Amino acid sequence: MLSTHKLMKSSPHAVAGFTMLEVLIAVVVLSIGLLGLAGLQSVGLRNSNDAYARTQGATLANDMADRIRANMAGFNAGNYNNTAAYTAGCENNTGCTPQQMAQHDTFLWQGALAALPAGQGDVTTNAGLVTVTVRWDNNRTGATGLGCDPDAITDLTCVRVIYQP
Repeated sequence: MLSTHKLMKSSPHAVAGFTMLEVLIAVVVLSIGLLGLAGLQSVGLRNSNDAYARTQGATLANDMADRIRANMAGFNAGNYNNTAAYTAGCENNTGCTPQQMAQHDTFLWQGALAALPAGQGDVTTNAGLVTVTVRWDNNRTGATGLGCDPDAITDLTCVRVIYQP
């Protein structure tokens, strides 16, 4: 029986391997994947920084709440809403009045707030409840508003601790 198949001889110019087009397509696919990973890394870092700032804000708000609980005489006299002042006697408990301690606590707290971008805070009372608010410019846009509306571009990011002493 004769075979009707013709044997095809490979031309001497045929090259085995990848063509330039296949290599270019592979590079494009790899580049798109790496760009996606870079974007994912960027989002992850931004969310990590946001979480860190929120943790710092909550820690600082609770710090002031603890300072107030430790100095109820100074709080009841309204001294945590006054100006902050450094008092050396309050560092080592050698003759520090409740008013001085409140001012010293506020001084130290305001210094700690500087760790946040444009960090600031305040203490308010209403109907027996104490509200400690910590604000910072989470997006670093230069926002200066004192509100806590996350949709308002001029407002800062806030953490509030409300408690009854």
